[in-house]
Amino acid sequence: MDGWKQGRSASPTWCWADGRGMVYPEKAHELLESPILLCNQSLSSGDQGKGVGICAQEELSGRCQRPGGSKTNSSWPRLLPRHSTMHLLGPSLLLLEYLAFSDSTWKFKHPETLYAWDGACIWIPCTYYWPKGGGHTLDNVTVYHNFTYDKEAKHYKGTILYYKNLKAKEPTPSQERVQFLGNNRNNCTLLINPVKVNDSGPLGLRMTSGLDKWMEPLALNISERAPQPHIELRQEIYEDQEVTVTCSLNFACHDYQIHLQWSLEGSVTTNTILSPDMVATQSRLSFQPKWSHDGKNLTCQLWDPMKQRVLSEKTVLLEVKHAPKLEIQVSPEEATVTEGESVTMRCQVTSNPPHWSVSWFKDGTQLEEQGTTLTLPEVTRMMSGQYTCQASNDVGLRQSDAVDLQVHYAPEPSRVQLSPSSIKEGVTVELACISAANPPPVNYTWYFNEQELPGKNGRTFQIPQVLIKHAGKYSCLAENSLGPGSVGQEADLDVQYPPKGVTTVIQSPTPIREGDSVTLSCTFNSSNPTVTRYNWNSPGSQDQTSQKLTIRKVAWDAQPVKCEACNQWCSWSPSVNLNVLYAPKDVSIQISPHTEIRSGKRILLQCEFSSSRPADIHVFWKKDGSLLLKAGKTLTFDPISPEDSGTYHCLVNNSIGQTSSEARELRVMYAPRRLRVSISPKDGVVEGKTAVLTCESDANPPTSHYNWFDGNNQDLHHYGQTLRLEPVKLQHAGSYWCRGTNHLGQSQSPPTTLTVYYSAATISRRAALGVGFCLAIFLLAIWGVKLQRNWKRIQRQQGLQESSSGQSFFVRNIKARRTPQAERPHSLGCYNPVMEDTVSYATLSFPLGETDTQRLRDAGSSEMREIPPSRDDRVTYAVVQNSQAADYENVTPEVLDDEGIHYSELVHFGNGKRALAQEGVEYVTLKH
Repeated sequence: MDGWKQGRSASPTWCWADGRGMVYPEKAHELLESPILLCNQSLSSGDQGKGVGICAQEELSGRCQRPGGSKTNSSWPRLLPRHSTMHLLGPSLLLLEYLAFSDSTWKFKHPETLYAWDGACIWIPCTYYWPKGGGHTLDNVTVYHNFTYDKEAKHYKGTILYYKNLKAKEPTPSQERVQFLGNNRNNCTLLINPVKVNDSGPLGLRMTSGLDKWMEPLALNISERAPQPHIELRQEIYEDQEVTVTCSLNFACHDYQIHLQWSLEGSVTTNTILSPDMVATQSRLSFQPKWSHDGKNLTCQLWDPMKQRVLSEKTVLLEVKHAPKLEIQVSPEEATVTEGESVTMRCQVTSNPPHWSVSWFKDGTQLEEQGTTLTLPEVTRMMSGQYTCQASNDVGLRQSDAVDLQVHYAPEPSRVQLSPSSIKEGVTVELACISAANPPPVNYTWYFNEQELPGKNGRTFQIPQVLIKHAGKYSCLAENSLGPGSVGQEADLDVQYPPKGVTTVIQSPTPIREGDSVTLSCTFNSSNPTVTRYNWNSPGSQDQTSQKLTIRKVAWDAQPVKCEACNQWCSWSPSVNLNVLYAPKDVSIQISPHTEIRSGKRILLQCEFSSSRPADIHVFWKKDGSLLLKAGKTLTFDPISPEDSGTYHCLVNNSIGQTSSEARELRVMYAPRRLRVSISPKDGVVEGKTAVLTCESDANPPTSHYNWFDGNNQDLHHYGQTLRLEPVKLQHAGSYWCRGTNHLGQSQSPPTTLTVYYSAATISRRAALGVGFCLAIFLLAIWGVKLQRNWKRIQRQQGLQESSSGQSFFVRNIKARRTPQAERPHSLGCYNPVMEDTVSYATLSFPLGETDTQRLRDAGSSEMREIPPSRDDRVTYAVVQNSQAADYENVTPEVLDDEGIHYSELVHFGNGKRALAQEGVEYVTLKH
C-alpha cells in the first residue's frame, strides 16, 4: 500500500500503517464489544514504511497501534474476541470498510531516499493527490525533522524546519534554508539549501486542510563528503566497437551545479533527472576502445565548477578484447645484408585473449616456417622482399607490418629503354639504363653508335626535341658500391614525322549558295612513314576517308572545312571557309518589356535575326496577315491600346530570299470596359416566367468578379455573370446594372430596364379588386347617408322622451309598412322586415275625438294639430303580439315574454301637438 489509507473523514474508522496492519479503534469496539488488532505480516517489504496516515481527528504513528495506544512489533499478540463468531466476523467487516472508503486517501509520489553531502542542497520533487482537493484548499504546511507522534497530545513532535500558513498568502523569504515550492493543488516540492550532515534521518511533510491531515515521511542521507559516482560498464568490450559507459550520482539540485567528467575522450551526454520517481545526474560516454586501452583505468570524476575541484571519483579497469597485435624485430636491425649472410626475424604478439599460432609470409606467399622466430642462414638476391607474420585468436586474425629485407649484389648487364616507343620528330625522348642491382647503381656511362657521350652519367638520358640527326644506336654501363656491371642490349632510335604541307583545295566554282554541291581535295608535300588515310571534319558528307570530299547540298551554316593526312601520326590542313550565301535566318520577334502588357504602356516589338549573307536586308511587318505600312526593325506602340492586340509577323529579306518570323501574339491586358446588361427575353417578361440578365464585358484577362445592383443602387449580393430571376415577380421590374472586376481594375454598366407584364391571373385579380373597391365605396356612401338620417331621428326621439312623463320607450322600425286606414281606423301598424316568416305587429287604439278626426283628415299636410284638452288620455288598451325574435333593434327585454297577449296602459303624451307619422317610425309611450 502507498502510505496510510484514510477512511471516512467524519469519524475515525481505520488506518493502514507501514503496510503491515490495520487498526479499527471505534468500529471494532462497536461490532465486537472489544477492540481488534489485525496485523498482516505477509506484505512485501517494499510496501512497508511508505507513509504515516491520519484517521480523521485521530492520528497514528508509523507502526500498527493497539487501541490502548501501545506500539507493536513483529510479534504482535492477537486480542482474542469474547465470542468466536465475532472473531471471524470482525476482519471481514473491517476489510469491507477498507474497500468501501479506500478512494478517500491522500496519495504522494516522491523518491524514497534523497542523498547529498554537507554544504550542498537537496531538491525534493514531490506530487500529491487529495480527493477532496477540488473544493478545498490547503491550510498549512509543516516540515519536521526526526518527528515522533505524541499519543497523549495526539499530535507530532520534532524539529520544525519549516512552517507556512498558506491562507495568509505571505511570500516565502528567499533566504530561508528550507523552502516549500509547491502549491495547494498537486505540488509538494521542497528545497533545503544548504543541507547539513545533521539533517540526515526521517523528514516529515505535514499538510492540513480543515480537519483533514496528513504526515508524509521522507528519508534524507547526508554525508560529510560527496559520495562516489557509480559506473555502469558492460562486461565484454571489443576493439573498435562503440561502447557507452554511464556514470550516475543519486543527486541533483538546481541551486548546486555539478559536472561529471571522464578520463577518456569521447562523445559525452549529460542528463539531470529531477522527478518524483528519481533524482539523479547521469553522464554517458560513448567511445571506440582501442587495443591499447586494455588494462587501462577509466575514471569518472565529480567536479565542482564553482570551487574548481574534484569532489569524488570512481575508477574501473578496462578489459578490451582484440585480435593479435604483431611486430617483427630483425637482426641485423637494418634488414640489409649481402648475399651469403644470415638473417633472424622474431614476431612479438600482444593478444587478448591469447593467440593460437604464428605463420610467416614473403610477398604475400605463406612460408613453411612456423613459430615466433624465422631464421634465413644464407640469403640470396631472390630472398629480398616483404616479410610479415600472422596470428589469430577468438576475436580475429591479424598480420604485422611488412619488413623489407634487402640483399645487396653487383649490377647485372644493362639495357637501354626508349620512351615513348614510337619516336616522333620534335618530341622529347627519354632513354633509361635498366640494370638490376642492390644497392641501385650510382654511376652510368652512355654510348651513341659505340662512342661515349661526355657529361651523361645519370640513369636517364633526355633529348628535348628529337631530330633526324639523333637517329642511331644507344647503350649504357651501370656501377654500384659493389662494382661495375657490363654493357647489355643496345637500342635503335628511329625518328619519324607526320605528313607535312597538308592543304584543302575547293574545286567547285564560287560563289556558293545554300544547297549547292561542293567538291574539295586534300594534298600534302611529304610524309614518313607514308600517308595511309585521310580524314575530313565535315559531318554528313560522303566518303570522308578518301583524298577528295563531295558535299551534295551545302548547308547555310556550313562550318570551315579542313582535312587530315595520316600515317602513324596525322597532320591537319588549315581551315577553308565556304562562304555560303543564304537568306536571313532565325527571324523572331522580341517584345519589350517582357512583363505583362497593360493598356496605356509603351511597348516595343523588335525584329531579330541571327545572321544573313549578304548582310544588306529589309524588314516589313504584318498584323493578322495584313501588311503594315510601317517598316523597320522596331515597331513602337506609345501608348498601346486593346485594339493593338493581334498576331504579328516580321519579314526580313536580302538578295537571296525572304524569311518570316513565327507568329507572335500580342495580348494587351486591360480592365473591364464596355459593360452592358442584356436581358433575355429582351422585349419583357410576363410575371411568373424566367428572366436572365447577363453582364457582358470586354476585358483581358476576362472579368473574374461580378456585382449586381438594382435601380436604387442596392447591392443584390449576386456575384455571377448571369442573374437569373425565376419566377419573375412584379417587384422585380425596374432598372439593373452590373460591375465587373479583374486584377487590373473595375467598371460598371449603364442601367438597363427590366419590364414585367401582368399575368392573366394578376389582371383578373386586380380587376376584381377594383370593382370590389368601387362597390365598397358606393355601399359606404349609402350607409353614410342612412347613418346620418338615423342620427337625426334618434335626436328627435330623445327630445320627445325628455318632454314625456312616466316610463316611456320608443320603437324604431327599420322598414315600416303602414296598414290602410280603411282596414282599421286609428290604428298604426309596424312591420319588421327581419322577421319575414313570423310577422310581429302591435295595435295601438286611441279614443276618437274631433281633434283626432281632424288630424286624420289633415294627415297629408305638414302642419301639426293640437289635441283638445277635454280628451281622455288616461286609459287606452293596446294589444301587442310578440314573436320569439326581437322585432326592434335597440330594445332587448330582460325577461323573455311569453307568447300571447300583453296588456298595457297607454299614457297619452299630454297636451301638445302630435307629429305626423313619418315613414318607418311611430312614437308611443307605454306604461306597464
